[in-house]
Amino acid sequence: MSAAPTCGTAPVTLKGYFETGFPLPKALTTEFTKQHPNVTWDIREDQFAVITQNAPRVLADDPPDLMRLPQVSELVKNNLLKNLDEYAKVYGWDQWPASQLEQMRLAPGGAVRGEGSLYAMGLNFSMTGVFYNKKLAEQIGMTAPPETLADLDAALAKAKEAGLAPIAQFNGGATGGLAFPLQNLMASYGPSAPINDWIFQKPGASIDTPSNLQATQHLQKWIKAGYFWKDVNAVDYATMMSRFIGGDGVFMFDGDWESGNLDKQLAGDIGFFLMPPAQAGGKRAAMSAPLTFGIGANAKNADCAAEFLDWVATDTQARTIGVQVGGSHPMGPADGPMPPVAAGTVTESTLAAGAQIAQDNGAMDFIANATGAIYAKSWTPNLQKLVAGEQTPEGLLKSVQSDYQSQVKGG
Repeated sequence: MSAAPTCGTAPVTLKGYFETGFPLPKALTTEFTKQHPNVTWDIREDQFAVITQNAPRVLADDPPDLMRLPQVSELVKNNLLKNLDEYAKVYGWDQWPASQLEQMRLAPGGAVRGEGSLYAMGLNFSMTGVFYNKKLAEQIGMTAPPETLADLDAALAKAKEAGLAPIAQFNGGATGGLAFPLQNLMASYGPSAPINDWIFQKPGASIDTPSNLQATQHLQKWIKAGYFWKDVNAVDYATMMSRFIGGDGVFMFDGDWESGNLDKQLAGDIGFFLMPPAQAGGKRAAMSAPLTFGIGANAKNADCAAEFLDWVATDTQARTIGVQVGGSHPMGPADGPMPPVAAGTVTESTLAAGAQIAQDNGAMDFIANATGAIYAKSWTPNLQKLVAGEQTPEGLLKSVQSDYQSQVKGG
């Protein structure tokens, strides 16, 4: 493959399998068709939990050209995803900052992530932290983002005293949203490298560490203090967003994919900060990962799907959509074009936070991505039990580690 593959000029229908509730992929596919009129899209959508469970079957029986991917190790082991190394060479993806792509690299056999061949790409590089409602924060005397975990604790206590819901979060269904604050607390208490080792399935890695236990105990303190909604175990992601937008909740642990949405719905009223460290002056870390998409190993239009992925990262209009709709930093070359971003917007804050995470080398993948089943089958039920008082912090980490070991062996 010497010349970069393209979609050509003959009519092509790209088959996509995307996640519901996120406007970015649709906005990009629409613009791509505008620029490539011969390409139309046939898109199926499901919730992420459903995609996680369906991925192997869909990729085996009816492979999409482009698919929103859950954790990729098992899919690679089962030869369900296309190896993208050739595309990376001809398009020059190898020249991009290496950290953008390492989470989507797998060593031969799919055992260890973070190195080896490229099996997926990102539509952008998203990052999580803490959103807050500025008007409610003013009511509790918070004029600047907290600098330490103790500052955040103090703000949560004040919110509770003022009769406000301190934290808007989801934890219902098959995807437990308390994994967001939990991983932020893990980043607050300890280094992020061992967490990445665990997610990347490095031999001997464990999630059951002293600093992660401190983080889980801290989350339990928040639960017991009543900082989450009483019905948090019945709240799904969409309900959390509508409640937070409606003013129910001072803080919310979520990702910059909501920045554009919040700028539209609550212009000027929402702020964002990175999780503060437990020790003053500590480095910041965040869950920061590509919005992962892959090409089915037996996809009919793999070359066209690859051109789309390259276009998303390099086309000026596509990168503008990535920032304005996705609220996130585009993938691509370090000097790629960036659209102007209005001052005082959430998007401005999230992009600045992303730059700080790059500086502190604090990007982590999401603890829910360690294996294909760990989110739905282990984190979620254990976090739901923690809320219900049926699980302890020690038991939670031991249980997740034990599930992880059997899944890694079984995978």
